[in-house]
Amino acid sequence: MLTLKYYQDKIEAGCDEAGRGCLAGPVFAAAVILPEDFSNEMLNDSKQLSEKKRDELRSIIEREALAWAVASVDNNEIDKINILNASIEGMHRALAQLSVTPEHILIDGNRFKPYRNIEHHCIVKGDGKYMAIAAASILAKTHRDEYMKKLHEEYPVYDWISNKGYPTKKHREGILLHGVTPYHRQSFTLLDPQLKLDFDH
Repeated sequence: MLTLKYYQDKIEAGCDEAGRGCLAGPVFAAAVILPEDFSNEMLNDSKQLSEKKRDELRSIIEREALAWAVASVDNNEIDKINILNASIEGMHRALAQLSVTPEHILIDGNRFKPYRNIEHHCIVKGDGKYMAIAAASILAKTHRDEYMKKLHEEYPVYDWISNKGYPTKKHREGILLHGVTPYHRQSFTLLDPQLKLDFDH
């Protein structure tokens, strides 16, 4: 059961990212401030929801949140600063875009860098525990999926419309057969050595 808690009655923003484990595309991050009386039975960690439910919740969150923002860090910057730093940078960018300044930040995961001296709290698997983080996970995921579907039109051989840039067999087969694109993360292991052996036989 997800709960919405305000830390000592402070305005609270939930933050989460999507696309951290992908081989291609940006990492997206979202920050969401929900009203204190917000409630929705469907709301959960985005990974636990169908695409249809995520899209439905995205509309509700964007309409009813006190403030929300989504930001991204592209693959070139990920290669320069690493995916952890890129994920945190994305959250900072999303927080900077909020129309309401939070007094407390809830982050999904166990790593974060202080933002504007605002008190923060990291929660492992927080997207399954707090509504504000769950809402952020849904916005980050849906906005990133939308972006990857557009990239699929440009590079259909990697099946990004289905895998969204994650390291599926079809994605890696596409890399092996067609090489990499300007959207691939060069600092990641793009080819599975075992997959190459399969193609050699």
